[in-house]
Amino acid sequence: MTHRMRTDTHTPRLHGDGGWRDSAGRHALLPLRIFLGVTFIYAGLDKLTDSAFMRDAGSGSIGDMMRAVRDSSALPALVDLSLKSPVGFGYAIAFGELAVGIGTLLGLLARLAALGGALISLSLWLTVSWASDPYYYGNDLPYMFCWVPLVLAGAPYWSLDALIRRRRREPTL
Repeated sequence: MTHRMRTDTHTPRLHGDGGWRDSAGRHALLPLRIFLGVTFIYAGLDKLTDSAFMRDAGSGSIGDMMRAVRDSSALPALVDLSLKSPVGFGYAIAFGELAVGIGTLLGLLARLAALGGALISLSLWLTVSWASDPYYYGNDLPYMFCWVPLVLAGAPYWSLDALIRRRRREPTL
């Protein structure tokens, strides 16, 4: 009698088998979406409710902040543009952050919202936090890179985008 070694006792799990790793992989971006969504909503609301921020000049104002970073920014022309209407720029940033945060949190137009978040973070890095030394002390650069996975993947789970896609695929009666 020959003994043969059994090889069928363990088969590796492949994609889509419902294991915990598959589930974790599918939902890996959810914590990032929640963090960025809540953070950008908070940032937008914080700006809109801060009476000192929404002023042309004065302590804590958007105008004084932009004048302070003008000569150290990578794009002084962008800062000059913001200084033509600092309050308008402040409202644009605040409402942009709100739209990005809500879209990201709800997963509505998630890739577009993430692209908006990346562009806001990029513009803030190139202007406000450009002079941070060493560069990794500036928080806008890591935020910009946090948006990249969401730009690439969108919000395929737990999102309004997924719900809309699912409803479009359902046959109508």
